Amino acid sequence: MDLISIYNEIKKDIDEKFDTFAKTWSNGDGYIIEELLFSICTPQSKAQSAAKAIKELSNQDLIYHPNVDKIAIVLSESGVRFKNRKASYIMEALSRFNHRNISIKKFIYNNISVYGISETRNWLAKNVKGIGMKEASHFLRNIGYGEDLAILDRHILRKLDEHAGIKQPKRLGKKEYLEIEEEMFNYSKEIGISMFDLDFVFWAETHKGELFDRHE
Repeated sequence: MDLISIYNEIKKDIDEKFDTFAKTWSNGDGYIIEELLFSICTPQSKAQSAAKAIKELSNQDLIYHPNVDKIAIVLSESGVRFKNRKASYIMEALSRFNHRNISIKKFIYNNISVYGISETRNWLAKNVKGIGMKEASHFLRNIGYGEDLAILDRHILRKLDEHAGIKQPKRLGKKEYLEIEEEMFNYSKEIGISMFDLDFVFWAETHKGELFDRHE
């Protein structure tokens, strides 16, 4: 099945997913913080493990009253890899963004208003330990922003090579990431499928029956 056929088949589901992400932003800071912590947990771990960890951190009130040792235990028991390192990253993120310090919603909104979505993504990737360009893009997309940002995981890179002739780099640093993102944006315009939608079309083509488990 070609991309346009897949797109037409799942467009309604993609639109529903877009609405879900857009509604996330209307929730409180706690929901946004949880999405950020999810992004810290996902590298080299399964999405289900990360989601389980975030739920347990919330249940144990470790998001508003964090303890690095207890966070590490939760991560380990949830199946999140590199528990100690990620626990320290979570502690630092919670220290930076909390109600006593700064509203994460206000911070993100102000940065997007002044610098734009791409530069806000770049800042997060540089300054929030534990996330890179992919995770920062994913985080912003999941809270209702970033529909024109690329989430360049191995699956999407392979599909860009297959369909658009965009070659996978040997090293995916910031420079390479931005170059491929621009090429993906141009390709999406060429075929008439938005960046947000194309991401899900590629994912659906690769993961039959797992259309919206888009967190790996």
